[in-house]
Amino acid sequence: MIRPLLIQAALFLLPFAAYAVFLWATRAGAVDPTTWSFKTLGWLTGAALALIVVSFVIMAQFGGAPPNSTYVPAHMEDGRLVPGRTQ
Repeated sequence: MIRPLLIQAALFLLPFAAYAVFLWATRAGAVDPTTWSFKTLGWLTGAALALIVVSFVIMAQFGGAPPNSTYVPAHMEDGRLVPGRTQ
């Protein structure tokens, strides 16, 4: 469960990191508060939220079990644990 959360956190922080690298590359002062105005932070937050929504749609569309599959829960066979799977 931690991996999807870390992926979403990384996707949220990606526009901010890209903007910081852009400011650093153009020598505009990445730590200067005037380059991080509320308007800029709003656009970056909107881009971050859009990335998260797109990633949710992609994970829902292409992840998971195939349609009409049946889940077989984990069970014991001959004294060993067989993990759950879809058939």
